[in-house]
Amino acid sequence: MKQIIILGDGMADEPIAALCNKTPLQAAHTPYMDLLARKGRNGRLLTVPDAFAPGSEIANLSVLGYDLPAVFEGRGVLEAASMGVKILPGELAMRCNLVCISGDRLINHSAGHISSEEAAELIAFLNEKIGDETFRFYPGVSYRHLLKMQGGDKRLDCTPPHDIPEQPFRPHLIQAAHPEAKVTADALNRLILASQELLRDHPVNRKRIAEGKHPASSIWPWSPGYRPQMKPLSNIYPIRSGAVISAVDLIRGIGVYAGLEVIPVEGATGLYDTNYEGKAAAALQALRNTDFVYLHVEASDEAGHEGNALLKVKTIENLDARIVKTIYEETLKWEEPVTIAILPDHPTPCAIRTHTRDAIPFLIWHREIQPDSVQVYDEFAAREGSYGLLHGDQFMKTIFYP
Repeated sequence: MKQIIILGDGMADEPIAALCNKTPLQAAHTPYMDLLARKGRNGRLLTVPDAFAPGSEIANLSVLGYDLPAVFEGRGVLEAASMGVKILPGELAMRCNLVCISGDRLINHSAGHISSEEAAELIAFLNEKIGDETFRFYPGVSYRHLLKMQGGDKRLDCTPPHDIPEQPFRPHLIQAAHPEAKVTADALNRLILASQELLRDHPVNRKRIAEGKHPASSIWPWSPGYRPQMKPLSNIYPIRSGAVISAVDLIRGIGVYAGLEVIPVEGATGLYDTNYEGKAAAALQALRNTDFVYLHVEASDEAGHEGNALLKVKTIENLDARIVKTIYEETLKWEEPVTIAILPDHPTPCAIRTHTRDAIPFLIWHREIQPDSVQVYDEFAAREGSYGLLHGDQFMKTIFYP
């Protein structure tokens, strides 16, 4: 039997008054996810242990069943793997957002979803002006980039920028979590402030402001770590080969360390305009050639960070109609059975515009499964599912050892 996980990043939420006190999952028209919930079995999964912050890096590693205390080394090193950037001994890697800061407030975490082309020009400019033997920037996708530091100390307290929209930024500058890390924290904070002076009048930002767009007015490094020690999934589960499909460097990097082939999809953006059909087609082709596919769609998470409930409903409906439907109807024709699992990695409630650690709903379906009593797929219906509440690697074991 083959397996595919379809993950709608940040898809879970809380009841919203504007949606008649329904969650976006409840308000969305999702006939195919509801069908699979009805024909399959359901439950909830805790993806964020108490000792960790509810980031996508934590939640996706948890979905895949990894022992977080043993393998987690920060988000930056995972994204570095996707970008082909080697992390050597003595090097610290960090995610480095381009953000919009106005006055003393961090307006948004994405510089208004700056394009990759504009961002690459700014990253090259920063390397020219403040890159040196200690610091080096590497361009990624849209606002998501990488910073490497020679000799840095990872014992830092860093605030993810998506946690503080519209808040003063200075109280959230990097803090040393250990006295020996103060040199690193101070150096990084100087870099942040220097970037603001350099980016203020850059032609890219002047053009964005003239067009009514948010400028990329600062860098924001966070999630520091060293090179992780992760076993390939094929060493843990009965997988001969597998693939990962995502527009996000973080997820592709997790896939690299997990021993999965990274499948690029033209037009995959990490936003609500992503190429859903292309992702579905790529997933089906990968599933024909491999045992396991991890298909990640970022759109709902970004809508949650923007606090846009109607857009979040639309992203969920797109996932259902343009990915789940296609994969379900096509694999139903195959001679070899396929297990389909659907879940988010964490909630991203529109009301607070950031991640929470609440348990997420999941469904699992294959041809031979005995269904439970759940009739629709959402956060509340899943509480009645026969799998109950799972932790750690129990979700992956349930998929591979039904």
